[in-house]
Amino acid sequence: MRIDYDYLCRITANLSGIPVRVYKGEDLLSFHSPVTLNRDPMLLCREQLWQISDHVGYFLTEHFYYYGVLSSGEIRFIVGPTRQLPASDQELREFAFRMGLNKEDAEEFGRSIKAIVNMPVESLLLMLCSINYMVNGEKLELRDLTITTDEQDMLRTIRASQVIQKGGEMLPPIPPHNSYSQEQAILRIVRKGDSAALHTWMERAPAVRGGILALEHLRQMKNIFIVTATLCSRAAIRGGLDVDDAFSLSDFYIQSCERLDTPEKITNLQYHMVLEFTERVERLHLGEHPGKLAAAVANYVQHHLSEPISTEMLAQSLYMGRSYLSARFHSETGVKLNDFILQQKTEEAKRLLRYTDRSAAAIGDYLAFSSPAHFSRVFKKYVGLTPSEYRARAAR
Repeated sequence: MRIDYDYLCRITANLSGIPVRVYKGEDLLSFHSPVTLNRDPMLLCREQLWQISDHVGYFLTEHFYYYGVLSSGEIRFIVGPTRQLPASDQELREFAFRMGLNKEDAEEFGRSIKAIVNMPVESLLLMLCSINYMVNGEKLELRDLTITTDEQDMLRTIRASQVIQKGGEMLPPIPPHNSYSQEQAILRIVRKGDSAALHTWMERAPAVRGGILALEHLRQMKNIFIVTATLCSRAAIRGGLDVDDAFSLSDFYIQSCERLDTPEKITNLQYHMVLEFTERVERLHLGEHPGKLAAAVANYVQHHLSEPISTEMLAQSLYMGRSYLSARFHSETGVKLNDFILQQKTEEAKRLLRYTDRSAAAIGDYLAFSSPAHFSRVFKKYVGLTPSEYRARAAR
């Protein structure tokens, strides 16, 4: 039976509310989308999608979006992006920045992505299973699906802001759930946002023996990973991290873990997860005893890094007077509010300079500085180097 892939592509896109493409080898045969996209976001992860060789699989991006992939000979059927929960405005702006879009195009791109239907990954895969039956004559269930993307690609994204290995040797594993004293030590570090203490603890971490959570060793490690992710997300929330951010991060790492096939990869990812939770909380903490106000300000800034942020805007969002907010924040943290805002933008600029190839001018524009000169001036004030000097030094 000859299959009309263009028809199948169009019907699937209209039914799901998600963009769909059909490729034959490297050539695009058909593309249908319920929204107008000024640039196809699939281009960011095309290489990883082409590495999926099973009939049905998916790839999870660092922005918590996923793409479903169906293969049949030379034909590749790609559905996405979609995600389970709606993206925040800040996430959409970062997504557009990674796409290399200017501000005007980024706003249009964000509106289009927001209009795509959110779908759980299980529903996406079941939809592909039904198409797979039509195309390949193969009956698959969710339990049959294997995710085949390399987790090291995920670790090399912006999220991979720290080195996983030290001196070429594998770092010690995170202690399992039932090792109570070790578990509490880790959770205290996450809650306090003390990444330096985490590095020190890992160098001296004692050997621990966990209880049996599964009869098969790899499943046992994955189950421990899931428990650790759950506990870390709760500890991070207690440390001030936004609830939605914590749960999204936990879901991302759990889904990434399920794709792994060796104990070494799980160990690396687990350490990376705990470190990211710790660093997320660390970015919220100011002073030795940060209060709720400091956490609320820090969360607001983290969610609006790519927008102009004024003390007036912050005060309105927290239902406070501008002068009162500035005075109370300074009293509680010892840092002037405007300095804190610019320091957070500078930290984000450092990360983007180090882990992306976007120009300093593009990064300054993305972070809502008024001009490249303004960005360079602020960056040098807080870092002691110009953006280009910092990038050159970081590349050594």
